[in-house]
Amino acid sequence: MPSLHRYESGLPSDLLSTWRAIFERQRAFAEHAFDQLDDARFFTPPSEPSRERELAHAGATTGGTPAPPQSGMPVPPKSAMNSVGVITRHMGANMLSRWTDFLTADGEKPSRDRDAELAPFPEPMTPDQQREARAQVMETWGAGWSTLFAALDGLSEDDLSRTVTIRSAPHTVHGAIARQLDHYAFHVGQINLIARQLVGTDRWRWFTLPPGGTREFNERMRRQYSGTEP
Repeated sequence: MPSLHRYESGLPSDLLSTWRAIFERQRAFAEHAFDQLDDARFFTPPSEPSRERELAHAGATTGGTPAPPQSGMPVPPKSAMNSVGVITRHMGANMLSRWTDFLTADGEKPSRDRDAELAPFPEPMTPDQQREARAQVMETWGAGWSTLFAALDGLSEDDLSRTVTIRSAPHTVHGAIARQLDHYAFHVGQINLIARQLVGTDRWRWFTLPPGGTREFNERMRRQYSGTEP
C-alpha cells in the first residue's frame, strides 16, 4: 500500500483533507524519532557546535587542560538548546492553545504559559522521574493532536475565509492553518535532527528515503505510475 510518509501516493484533492494529511505526516515523522529515543535521550539537549569547538581548542592548546577564554569571549554554557522533551511539550501546549475553540476564541489562551513550556527539565532526573515526565509530555502531545484534528475536521470550505485571531492579530482561517503547518514543520525537523545526533546516523532508522535509496525509489515510482509495475 502506498505510503504518504514518503509521498508514494498523491495528496488529496481538497484543501482541508490535504492539510490533514500533512499534519498526520508531521505527527508520524516526530513519533518515528521518539521511538528511537530512550527516556534519558528524550530529555538530553543536543551539543552545541560552538561549545564543541571551544572545548576542542582548549584541549589542543593546553594538552587537555581547558584554556581561559579569550578576552571578551564568554565561556559557552553547558547547552542552551532545547531537548526533544522540551520541544514536544511546547508543541503539544501550542496545539491545545491554538486549536481549542479555534473559530471563536483567540489562539493564545490566557491559561497558556509559553515560557514554562520551553523551560528545561530539572537535572538530574532519576529513571523513574524521566519515565513519569515523558508520560506527562506525551499526554500533552496526544491531547494537542486530538484537539487539532477535531477542530480541523469541524471546518467546512466556507470557513476558510473567516477571520480568527492569534495574540489579537487577525488571520484568515486558511492563513492561521498555514501558520501552524509552518510552525510544526520547523519543530518536527528539529526533533529529528536532535534525535539522529543522539542516536547516531549509523543506528538511525529512516522515516524518509535512506541515503543512497533515491534512484531505486524514483524508478519504482515511475513504474508504479506508468502502469509497468510488475
